[in-house]
Amino acid sequence: MKHTLLFDLDGTLSDNRPGICASIRHACVRLGRESPDDAVLHGCVGPPLRETFARLLGADHAMVERAIEHYRERFATLGWSENEVYPGIADMLARLREAEHALYVCTSKPRLYAQRIVDHFGFASHFVAVYGADLEGRLDDKRALLAHLIEREGVDRSKAVMIGDRMHDIRAAKMHGVRAVGVLWGYGTRAELVAAGADELVATPAELETLLAR
Repeated sequence: MKHTLLFDLDGTLSDNRPGICASIRHACVRLGRESPDDAVLHGCVGPPLRETFARLLGADHAMVERAIEHYRERFATLGWSENEVYPGIADMLARLREAEHALYVCTSKPRLYAQRIVDHFGFASHFVAVYGADLEGRLDDKRALLAHLIEREGVDRSKAVMIGDRMHDIRAAKMHGVRAVGVLWGYGTRAELVAAGADELVATPAELETLLAR
C-alpha cells in the first residue's frame, strides 16, 4: 500500500537544537531576561515558538512578539543552518520516495525556514510539498496545520501517517483520524508520546521503514 507520509521537521528529520536554543538565548538577552538553562531549552525544540516564549517569559502578546523578532534576528541568518540530519534519514527518505509513497513536511516552524532547511539538505526532490506556519503565526497549531494540509492536498486519512517526535504531532494526527508514529530519536520522551496516543513508536529510521512496509 502506498502511504501519505507526513513528517515533522525538528527532532524528526534533523536536529536544529543548537540553532533554536542559541536564538532563544539571543532573544532573552535582547529583552534583558535571564537566559534559560540547557534543561529548559531541551523542551523548546518542537513546540510553536509563540508557545515557547509565552512559557519562558510569562509575558503578554506584545512581549512574545518582540521576543520572536529578536529570535529571528539570529535564526534567519545563522540559526537555521546550525542543523544536522539524523543518521539514516537521508537514505530512508530516498527509499520511501522510490517506493512511491507521497512525502510531505508538516512542521510548526515557519514554512520560509522549513523550505530553506529542506533545500539545504538536498531533500526537496523527496517531498511533494513543505507545509508550515507563516511568520505571523497562522497555522502555528499543528492541528490546524494538518487540517489545512489534508484539505488542500486531498489526503486520504485512512492511508496517511503522521511521523513526529513530540506530543503536538501525535495529538494533531489523532484529532484528524490519521495514524500517528512517534520517533524516539528526537526530543519527546516515550512517556510523552504514549500519553498523547501514539499508535506506534520507533527507535530508528530503519524501524520506521520496516513498520511502513508492514
